[in-house]
Amino acid sequence: MPVPVPHQRTVVLPHQAGPADDACAHARVADAPGAGDATVRTASVPAPAGGQEMARPAPQGFPESGQPLPDEQRFSADRGPLHQGLTLLLIGEDPNSHVPEMWDWAGRKVRLRTARNLTEAERLLTDDVHCILLDLPPAEPAADPDGDGTPGDTLGMLRDVLRMATSHAVLVLTYETDAERAADAVRVGAQDYLFRDELDGAVLSRAVRYAVERKRADLAQRQLTESRMLAQENARLERGLLPTPLLDGSDLRFAACYRPGRSRALLGGDFYDTVRTPDGTVHAMIGDVCGHGPDEAALGVELRIAWRALTFAGLCGDELLATLQKVLEHERADDEIFATLCTVDISADGRRAGLCLAGHPAPLLARAGERPDLLPYEFGGPALGLLPNARWPRRQVELGGSWSLMMYTDGLIEGRIGKGNQRLGQEGMTELVSRQMAAGLSGEELLDASVREVRDLNGGELTDDVAVLLLDRR
Repeated sequence: MPVPVPHQRTVVLPHQAGPADDACAHARVADAPGAGDATVRTASVPAPAGGQEMARPAPQGFPESGQPLPDEQRFSADRGPLHQGLTLLLIGEDPNSHVPEMWDWAGRKVRLRTARNLTEAERLLTDDVHCILLDLPPAEPAADPDGDGTPGDTLGMLRDVLRMATSHAVLVLTYETDAERAADAVRVGAQDYLFRDELDGAVLSRAVRYAVERKRADLAQRQLTESRMLAQENARLERGLLPTPLLDGSDLRFAACYRPGRSRALLGGDFYDTVRTPDGTVHAMIGDVCGHGPDEAALGVELRIAWRALTFAGLCGDELLATLQKVLEHERADDEIFATLCTVDISADGRRAGLCLAGHPAPLLARAGERPDLLPYEFGGPALGLLPNARWPRRQVELGGSWSLMMYTDGLIEGRIGKGNQRLGQEGMTELVSRQMAAGLSGEELLDASVREVRDLNGGELTDDVAVLLLDRR
């Protein structure tokens, strides 16, 4: 993201300027940003006797020559470029508390707002405040409000400020005799503490800069930690929702490839599953919820779990798909959401299969010694969720003794070929898989190579979810 660069200006430092009266000083303050705020005040530096102005070191961020630093070095640790200036908010009972003169990163006097209590502080705590100076009153003997021997909270005001200003740096001002309470303030949440006895412009300026940077680093680290924890929780959840095939006792070989279209996601709107029922029949399914966001992924998981439960309950074909449509209609967030589905039930001897299609691409079947070919699609039904009381006929397919059956979602066939608008399509996918099989690939190697080539033809990552399931019988 491009960063705005302040306009180059000629900066006249105090030791380069000639004598100035109070009127000139007030005029300079009036021209400064935010000068209209009655709570903003600056201090002028009187000239010593003899009419010569007191020499003063160059402000922080400027070389001794008084020339501005290059633009790339003139950006501060606050929320924006230097021309926004540095603003402090002093909270204390004494509105005349002495705060030494300071210079911001642009070589100008720091703006100071004062508040006598938290009510005023809340009104003055705007986004352009970079740091809060909390002037703690002298510690008094701790009271025991509960009568249980536990002293009262002497840092209650600090806790209130921290709750009010969660994204602002906080510095505590106190006396050197109150060092233990100052250290407690840091443990409670303040970025640092300062003793009034040792306070000067250089010390305060350095402490403010340190506090602002430390607060920003703390906030960034907290956000990073929260993001990592959320990503880890999501990853564990999504891995737990991916299916584990239940094929114990079957001589079929199973392989799957799954790639969600969402960036940094493990789960998309595509779903698949494979189980073997007690009668020896192997049931496989693959489906696709329209869209590929987190809501679609959750709906896909619900449909997959429902399919597994209904399959073990003995449902198949039209009865199974009609029940899944009811699940979809009750669980979807919008009436326009639908899902495509392909189910296959393979007989115990592995030689025949029943096929049902609900708006889904037909599987690819490769029999021993034959070229891979698509199974018939003409007898399929509509996608789930489109038509009430729809029907999904079951078609019987002869597999033979040795075969490979590949089921897939449309993410595999809708990738582009080159820079044009031409899609790979089912014919292109069939040619691609045929070449991979002719090269001797099978199982997961075949799926990985096929998806990789589809991605290369697309000229980059596929934007839609991709799921591919392969069952082999040799």
